[in-house]
Amino acid sequence: MTKKRMKRRVLEMPEIKQGNNKFYVGEEDNPTAEISYVPTGEKRFIADSTYVSDEWRGQGVGKQLVERLVQHAREEGKLIIPQCPFTEKVMKENEEMQDVME
Repeated sequence: MTKKRMKRRVLEMPEIKQGNNKFYVGEEDNPTAEISYVPTGEKRFIADSTYVSDEWRGQGVGKQLVERLVQHAREEGKLIIPQCPFTEKVMKENEEMQDVME
C-alpha cells in the first residue's frame, strides 16, 4: 500500500511591506498576506486581523507578520492588544514578544 503525499511548493520568504496601519505581502490593494492594526491612544495598537492566502499558508508568513508588528511596536514605544486570535496565540507562545503584549 502506498501513501499519497501532498507536495507543498515552498516559496522564497516574501518581502513584508508597511502600509497604512498594516504590514502586508504582495500589493497593498490586493495583499496575499497581511496583519492590520488600529492605533489606540498614544501607547497602544490593537492587532485586529491577520490574513494569509493559501499560497503562503503553512510557511511561517503569519508569524513573520506578527514579528514585524512587534518590531514596529518596540520602535514606536507602544503595546499590542492582540484581538486577532492568531496574533494572540503567536505572542503567547513566544516569550520574546510578550514585552509588548498587553
